[in-house]
Amino acid sequence: MTETQTIDTMEDILKMLDARLREPEPFWDKFYEDRTKPIPFFKNIPDENLVRYVEQGWISPGDALDLGTGQGRNAIYLAAHGFSMTGLDLSSTALEWATEQAQQTGAHVAFRKQDFLETTEQNTYDFIYDSGCFHHMAPHRRLTYVTRMKEMLRPGGYFGLTCFVAGGPLGGATLTDWEVYQENSLQGGLGYTKERLLSIFDAFDVIELTEMKPVDNPEALFGHAGLWTGLFRLKN
Repeated sequence: MTETQTIDTMEDILKMLDARLREPEPFWDKFYEDRTKPIPFFKNIPDENLVRYVEQGWISPGDALDLGTGQGRNAIYLAAHGFSMTGLDLSSTALEWATEQAQQTGAHVAFRKQDFLETTEQNTYDFIYDSGCFHHMAPHRRLTYVTRMKEMLRPGGYFGLTCFVAGGPLGGATLTDWEVYQENSLQGGLGYTKERLLSIFDAFDVIELTEMKPVDNPEALFGHAGLWTGLFRLKN
């Protein structure tokens, strides 16, 4: 939005606030460009909490969406365990990598480049999983995020989340929503308290909300201190 454009609608306001923060698509394309970076989740391994949800029978095979799929590691795991998978991401670079990994493992995942906030699907998924997308969501887009989550899930559907702990070892910026716009930055991703997450996702019943468990075998599972993991069920 340029200085000469007028602000006539709520969408104009949202776009104006978007413009105060970094453009996400080029950032994530650059992030996934070098596959050799020593980043723990740059391996084709699933989140430890996601594996628990499946192994404990908390979620069952059905139509599922991996939001912010990155290189597809969690989508590939779910596809291998009977889920009909869609993987969504803004980054073409990440999706190219995800497609290659899915082909190498024989996993069937429909990868799609799209902004989750601009999706129009209704009552489409039994399970939506977000590992690391929500904490990069600007405060003014948070309400839309929750609304889309509720609209896209089928009645009684499940939502899984992994996000930064406020002030945790991975970062988890402790900025207030107001300070985000004063600084024009999310400082690498916003951190949350348990109480804040419960408030934001009060349209869901909580199945589990706990900190991620560090793992003994980082070649098989991703598990790192400083992250919240949550499983929620949409209230009827």
